Amino acid sequence: MGIHTAVSEREAADRLALRELVDAYAHCADSRDAEGQMALFTKDTHFVVHMDSRSAEPTQELHGRDALAPVFGNLNTYETTTHFNGQSTVTVDGDSATGETYCLAHHLWEVDGQRTLMIASIRYLDTFTKLDGQWLFAERKLMVDWTETRPSTP
Repeated sequence: MGIHTAVSEREAADRLALRELVDAYAHCADSRDAEGQMALFTKDTHFVVHMDSRSAEPTQELHGRDALAPVFGNLNTYETTTHFNGQSTVTVDGDSATGETYCLAHHLWEVDGQRTLMIASIRYLDTFTKLDGQWLFAERKLMVDWTETRPSTP
């Protein structure tokens, strides 16, 4: 059993809002709502992708909300996706917060007539900011720990 720390009503509400933000990101990705997904970020957001989490150098680094459109649009290359968020931790400090969320992202598509499934184990390292009462991603680091690609049957 873990240690339970008492939190204020405001912090509990902030923690719930942050989890809802993380889950909204996954929902927008899976429903191909790129505009909705982009709206979850600050205008000057920083988005960093590490396709190998052990590498110090990012695979891709984007600055600003508008730069996210092609990344989120790329999900349209898949027949379907399911992003399943698991455990997460968050530290709230007033109108800023940091967190880490684990996710198993399933991507299904067809290659040469063969249904193919790629599963990615992802950790999101986030910095959040609260603007006008709404939590947004100020920075999101997408860290891919491992992937598995295999044939899939209908």
